[in-house]
Amino acid sequence: QVQLAESGGGSVQAGESLRLSCVASGRTLVTYYIMGWFRQAPGKEREFVGRIGWISDTYYADSVKGRFGISRDSAKNTVYLQMNSLKPEDTAVYYCAARLPGTTDSEYTYWGQGTQVTVSS
Repeated sequence: QVQLAESGGGSVQAGESLRLSCVASGRTLVTYYIMGWFRQAPGKEREFVGRIGWISDTYYADSVKGRFGISRDSAKNTVYLQMNSLKPEDTAVYYCAARLPGTTDSEYTYWGQGTQVTVSS
């Protein structure tokens, strides 16, 4: 069984930063899987934020490009989402997810429980 657990959410002011963590357990996922971050705001559909591949290649949604960064520490089986210059519209529950190489961003297999990020103006 594979588990993903996010942490690091909280309430901040606009312009501040947060770093979310996603720890994987059950298998060594971080190195060989593609790890993605998603978010869901109240009343909205889940939105893709970004991902990191097994060669540390990254890809971001236009809405966060230049402000958010994804990295990983394979020794800790952890993926990070560094969020800078936060805006009120970044308020959402943030989820990490994992999928196999060769699949698409609509085919994530494993999901965490989510962590709340609230940005006030």
